[in-house]
Amino acid sequence: MLLTMVRIGERVRFRAVNAGRGLQSRLASMGLMPGVELEVVSNNSCGPFIIDVHGSRLMLGRGMAEKIIVH
Repeated sequence: MLLTMVRIGERVRFRAVNAGRGLQSRLASMGLMPGVELEVVSNNSCGPFIIDVHGSRLMLGRGMAEKIIVH
């Protein structure tokens, strides 16, 4: 399932990124690697997509979030 399909408050595990090495590297530098658990804080149709990873909140662009596969 894509990260953008997850509802606010749900916890999921990061599985993979459907993108090139540049985005994969950028997400890894933010702590987003396979197996990491995250919680969706904000998933509004407008504005940034916000997640909580290890107690830190990260803002992602909607285009980035649409490339992240979770389960």
